[in-house]
Amino acid sequence: MNFGLVLAAVAAVALDRLLGEPRRFHPLVGFGALAGRLQALLNPPLTQGDPATRLPGLIAWMLAVLPFVLVALWLRSVGGVLQALVDVGLLYLAIGARSLSEHAQAVSRPLAAGDLAQARARVGWMVSRDTTQLDDSGVAKAATESVLENGNDAVFGALFWFFLLGGPGALLFRLANTLDAMWGYRTPRLRYFGWAAARIDDLLNFVPARLTALSYALCGFSRAATARALACWRAQAKAWDSPNAGPVMAAGAGALGVALGGAAIYHGEVEQRPPLGEGAPPAAADIDRAVALVQHALWLWLAVATALGLWGLL
Repeated sequence: MNFGLVLAAVAAVALDRLLGEPRRFHPLVGFGALAGRLQALLNPPLTQGDPATRLPGLIAWMLAVLPFVLVALWLRSVGGVLQALVDVGLLYLAIGARSLSEHAQAVSRPLAAGDLAQARARVGWMVSRDTTQLDDSGVAKAATESVLENGNDAVFGALFWFFLLGGPGALLFRLANTLDAMWGYRTPRLRYFGWAAARIDDLLNFVPARLTALSYALCGFSRAATARALACWRAQAKAWDSPNAGPVMAAGAGALGVALGGAAIYHGEVEQRPPLGEGAPPAAADIDRAVALVQHALWLWLAVATALGLWGLL
């Protein structure tokens, strides 16, 4: 592994830990606005039920993502200091470890203090399900699931593609993941238009998700937790709708020793989801334990990358 990439990754993670996400003018906000305009232009109401809308969806994805990635590749090709700045800057913008922790704590703290209304409101920032009727356990479950899944989406997926392709790889993953979050729903409006965004995200996430699941298992808080995480991954992941969220969340729930999955309300309809993990339903403290699991896995990734980078220097 290129040791320069390792140093850039460490610098970007340090920046994220020190600064968090940009508070103003975050590039992803502008990207989201662009994606919204492309959707309005290429997915008009009259054609939303037509399977042929998959092609405009693919074209929209390409128009939204490829120009930025190509510009990043061109800037990086200059080399030298500019290459380092592109790598560090793009990975810093692509990862969100500190933001994930902050969102989780905004749920766990009021939940632990007995402020269920505030906890419901804040977990609604993290998940797409209806949170207005959740009890304490339901709030903790939703937040824990989000932390585990977004550990892959907001941290490890970006790191994986960064180590393969540098800053442009992290940018590609982050933009593709953002479009999946915006378009990748099986609603009447997006069922066909969002097909390409969902499938591309599945493809880009396939390897990172399994490495994330393995990291969660290895970073379990005991040898028994690691064994349980691997067993849950093997037995439960295939029943989950998402081919990538299943391994990540099953292994994470197993490592934490909590029971996730079950009923949840999406877009006004109750969805019965397969069980994940093993143990009692999560409580407020388990949200913080999930954050700690992601953080330990992040240190593991950086340690392995550093060892591989040093090995490449020998």
